[in-house]
Amino acid sequence: MVIQVDNITSVNNNHIKELCKLKEKKYRDSTNSFLIEGEHLIYEAYKEGLLIEVLPLIGEDFSVDAKITFITPEVMKKLSSTDTIPKVIGVSKKKKEGIIGNKVLILEDIQDPGNLGTIIRSSLAFNVDTIVLSLRCVDLYNPKVIRATQGSLFHINIIVRDIDLFIRELKDKEYKIFGSKVDGGLDIRSVNLPSKYALIIGNEGQGMSKETTSLCDNLLYIKMNNEIESLNAGVAASILLYEMENK
Repeated sequence: MVIQVDNITSVNNNHIKELCKLKEKKYRDSTNSFLIEGEHLIYEAYKEGLLIEVLPLIGEDFSVDAKITFITPEVMKKLSSTDTIPKVIGVSKKKKEGIIGNKVLILEDIQDPGNLGTIIRSSLAFNVDTIVLSLRCVDLYNPKVIRATQGSLFHINIIVRDIDLFIRELKDKEYKIFGSKVDGGLDIRSVNLPSKYALIIGNEGQGMSKETTSLCDNLLYIKMNNEIESLNAGVAASILLYEMENK
């Protein structure tokens, strides 16, 4: 392919102004694209055929099959969302929705970017087919979420849905629905899993809503000592996914 190579030295360049808009969710949604910072994320996007453009600092040796625009540190600072600017920033397309599969993780109103990033990494590690985000979850393409996933978001199917409607659709297709609970319910270690199931992780502060809880076939908990009331949502999800993968 022919690679277009440009240099941009002004923070007032129109192309840079357009890319800066991708820091806002509405522009990420309207363009179906987002910014990624650092070589690792760029190569992960590239492996999935999602990379649109790379913008390395002038003088950096960076070669990939995509449009390359070299920029100054001042321009990089304008684009970057971190205190220490990266050597390269990229523009990626959003991943298209895939097949739902038999192992589904549903996240209800997860708000912390670090939690969401951790859960996405664990989901990939423990072979979840699809992650479903509720309409009030933190944005998947929030820069903090992207960094926390360490590139995992490029390699797993992640969709956004009205989860009450989606859970009912799964139940109609004979998925078993498991909710997570701090106490009570079934010890995850004692559960026999069907071939098709969904696990629900609730909001960090409130847990699952009453409406979502009422749709569950069973509630699961992680047995632990009495010194700790609850676990971080990312940690709890990771433990549950590990246990479910090793049934």
